[in-house]
Amino acid sequence: MERHRAQMAAFVLAMSILRVAHGWGIDGHYTICKIAESRLTGAAADAVKQLLPESAEDLASVCAWADRVKFRYRWSSELHYINTPDNLCKYQYSRDCKDDNGEKGRCVAGAINNYTSQLLDYGSNSIRAAYNLTEALMFLSHFMGDIHQPLHVGFTSDRGANTIDVRWYTQKQVLHHVWDNNIIETAEERYYSSNVDGLVDAIQQNITNEWADQVKDWETCSSTKPPCPDTYASESITAACQWAYEGVSEGSVLKDAYFLSRLPTVHLRLAKGGVRLAATLNRIFK
Repeated sequence: MERHRAQMAAFVLAMSILRVAHGWGIDGHYTICKIAESRLTGAAADAVKQLLPESAEDLASVCAWADRVKFRYRWSSELHYINTPDNLCKYQYSRDCKDDNGEKGRCVAGAINNYTSQLLDYGSNSIRAAYNLTEALMFLSHFMGDIHQPLHVGFTSDRGANTIDVRWYTQKQVLHHVWDNNIIETAEERYYSSNVDGLVDAIQQNITNEWADQVKDWETCSSTKPPCPDTYASESITAACQWAYEGVSEGSVLKDAYFLSRLPTVHLRLAKGGVRLAATLNRIFK
């Protein structure tokens, strides 16, 4: 156990050194985990603290860990997204949750189911021996963020808009990167003095006030027991079609009209991701 914690501490240190970029890969995931932490029950907060690497300040500090280990755990790369049929704007688990080799269940929805299942047996010595629950917690927390990013449930031919070249104001980008990074980064620069905690606070206030009557619905789904990744994925492809892809083509220049009209969707997806991550961890560690 001590050797494992030392290894995880090295990962956390490496991640903290690299934490210079902004975006859903860093600040977006941080925001989701910060929101989730504020909504944990006492039992869930205690379990999360027990499972985190010793050097981790909190869950938010390791929420982007899964992106940092893609090259070490190459098998995990295809667990961050779902490719859906072009222009259909619909998601089906049986059809779409597979990797490039066609192996079923290898997508972000399948990964959420898998790591939730592992963590549900927290406290069992046999499960602790079979699974690395520290990594399961960090993978689950990260993938709950990924599935709420609309273009992580995007079209197959453009790889979730990774092949659509655009300009974000004057900067060359791909459309996927705009949603991963640029919208959040621009909002932080304009409204929060480039401070991610300002973004977190603003979304927290909206959850408490503007969206208070919706939160209960976010926390539940058809099974009444979160997580429900198929629901989250369906929401994301709908948002991708209505907001991310809409009006954008190769070479589009995206400025204020795009930024200001899409920012509310980004805020909402971050809020839902945080609320649902908390509901899931509260259920797991009840």
